[in-house]
Amino acid sequence: MSTIVQAEQNSESIATAQILLRDAMNQGSSCRFCKTKLQHTFVDLGMSPLCESYLSAAHLNQMEPFYPLHVYVCSNCFLVQLEAYVSPEHIFSDYAYFSSYSDSWLAHSKAYTDRMKDRFSLDSASLVVEVASNDGYLLQYFVQKGIPVLGIEPAANVAPEAVKKGVPTLVKFFGVDTARELVAAGKQADLLLGNNVLAQVPDLNDFVAGMKLLLKPHGVITMEFPHLQRLMDENQFDTIYHEHFSYFSFLTAEKIFAAHGLTLFDVEELTTHGGSLRIFARHAEDTTHAVTSRVGDLRAREVNLGYEQIETYSRFADQVEETKRKLLEFLIEVKRSGKKIAGYGAPGKGNTLLNYCSIRTDFIDYTVDRNPHKHGKFLPGTHIPIFPPDQIQRTRPDYLLILPWNLKQEIMQQNAFIRDWGGKFVVPIPEVKVYS
Repeated sequence: MSTIVQAEQNSESIATAQILLRDAMNQGSSCRFCKTKLQHTFVDLGMSPLCESYLSAAHLNQMEPFYPLHVYVCSNCFLVQLEAYVSPEHIFSDYAYFSSYSDSWLAHSKAYTDRMKDRFSLDSASLVVEVASNDGYLLQYFVQKGIPVLGIEPAANVAPEAVKKGVPTLVKFFGVDTARELVAAGKQADLLLGNNVLAQVPDLNDFVAGMKLLLKPHGVITMEFPHLQRLMDENQFDTIYHEHFSYFSFLTAEKIFAAHGLTLFDVEELTTHGGSLRIFARHAEDTTHAVTSRVGDLRAREVNLGYEQIETYSRFADQVEETKRKLLEFLIEVKRSGKKIAGYGAPGKGNTLLNYCSIRTDFIDYTVDRNPHKHGKFLPGTHIPIFPPDQIQRTRPDYLLILPWNLKQEIMQQNAFIRDWGGKFVVPIPEVKVYS
């Protein structure tokens, strides 16, 4: 009896320690936009390594740092956010992600350049600046049209690839200081853009204030980022990782830009990355671009869906837990039947999914990726090996788990040959679905 009592006391002590630790970690944490103290959990995905910290074989038996994936929602501005446990310099200065390895993303970028050139009458006298320009995947299309460009990219290993495409690139992090340097050098943007960078900025106020400075008086900003509504509606919890510090509704994005003298005058809902927003901003004092009806429509929709009520956010964690259970049930059943499973892709979102669900080589033999910079390495945390795509033909897996599910159509088309031996595709989000 005493042993049982002691065990119960130990269990209570551990639970109490965990609560105290969580409270201590959150002590003094405040919203990165409005500075309100963070007290409300959005979802807690446990501990996870940095999602782009791929390992060489020599590092598999060394200590690997894990950081909390505990996401909060601000009760004042409703910004969903992670604490910045690691500096941007540590994450992005040497980065493994190259945008040009996705054909559909290149097509998306080319279509964007065509539309922006026509809509805003861009020509050889204009300047297009992209923040987080990566390997020149997008600006190359403006260069082909004879429109001057400047890329700003902090990853020194990625920027040279952009230069090879004819894209002048400044290797720096963007904020007020960088904007002032460019303005002093006589550079201001007619079109200032950033795709999937707003979420990756820990100091939002410095970043948006920098855009205000760099924008010409009648210039336009466009930013693309995953839409919080789609993340919640479709259980896209794997888009949460340490590189993504913030997750935006339109309502919150509008507040942030307005606080820095920028008006959102248009918005488009995109299918990219599981559902994104493309917002259009101008100086508040610039009346060149009228506010479209789409802005009011989306604002009203989010209000009606409860995105200004803290209770709306508290339900997400239950959805995530159920998605995890369904995926594990599927994988356990498949492995017990003697089938082989391989992964496709080594994206950041895949590493969140695999680590949260504790999926390692006991379920997935390997994964493949088109990016040669990842070949011969291992996924962080789970240590699943990464091969070139031709590994699929050699091993003929029964199931191919598509980790970058936002590119599922492209991937299924490229790998349709697995049907020759009865192979099937598996997409894990919003819930497990098998495509035969």
